Amino acid sequence: MKARVKQFKFNRFLAWFDMIIKDHGFLRFCYNNFHKVDENLYRSNMPTPSRIKDYSKLGIKTIVNLRGIRKDGGWLLENEACNKYKINLIDFRARSRAAPEKEMIFEAEKLFNNIEYPALIHCKSGADRAGIMCALYMLIHKGHHPDFAKKQLSWTYLHIKWAKPGILDSFVESYSLDYRKSKIKFMDWVKNKYSPKKLENSFRSVWWINRLLDDVFRRE
Repeated sequence: MKARVKQFKFNRFLAWFDMIIKDHGFLRFCYNNFHKVDENLYRSNMPTPSRIKDYSKLGIKTIVNLRGIRKDGGWLLENEACNKYKINLIDFRARSRAAPEKEMIFEAEKLFNNIEYPALIHCKSGADRAGIMCALYMLIHKGHHPDFAKKQLSWTYLHIKWAKPGILDSFVESYSLDYRKSKIKFMDWVKNKYSPKKLENSFRSVWWINRLLDDVFRRE
C-alpha cells in the first residue's frame, strides 16, 4: 500500500514537472488569458487544476481542450481535475498554422450544438486555436457578422496575425468579403465556396515573427 502511495505521488510530481517545465506552464501561472466571450462561453489558455476548480465555481459545465488527447502531464492533471469537479472534458483537435479544414468546421458545428453550457474553450496559449474556435462559435452558433467574429482573433488575446496563425484571420476575412457581396450564410460558404488549399497558397507570413513564436515561445 505504501509503495502504491509513493508511486502515485511520484507520478503526480512528474505530471506537474511536465506541465510546468516542458509545456511552459510557468508562464501560464503569471497570465491565464481568461476572457468572457458571451453569457455561455469563455476562453483561456491551458488551465491548471486550481483554475479548473475556480471555473467550476463560475458554473462552467464543459471544457473544450483544443489540443486533442495528450498523455502529457498537463492533460492528465486537467482530466483528473475535471472529473473531480464534475466538468465535462471534451478533447477536440484544432490547428493554428494552417487553413481550417472543412471537416473540422463541420465537427465544430456538431460540438457547439451538443455541448452543455456554460463552456470554456482553451488551447495552449489561448491565442490562436481558442480564437478561431470562438470566431466559429459566433459564426455558426450565434449567426454573428464576420467582422464581429473576427474580433476573437486579436492582440488582446496575444494573437499575432503577421505570423503563421494569421491564416486564421485570412480565413474569416475571406468569408467576410463574400458575405458583403451576397450575404451568403457561413455554413453554405464553407460547403460551396471555401477552399483551404487556395487560402494556404495565397497566405504569407513574416519569417522572423514565426521564428520568435515557434522557437522562442514554443507556441503551437
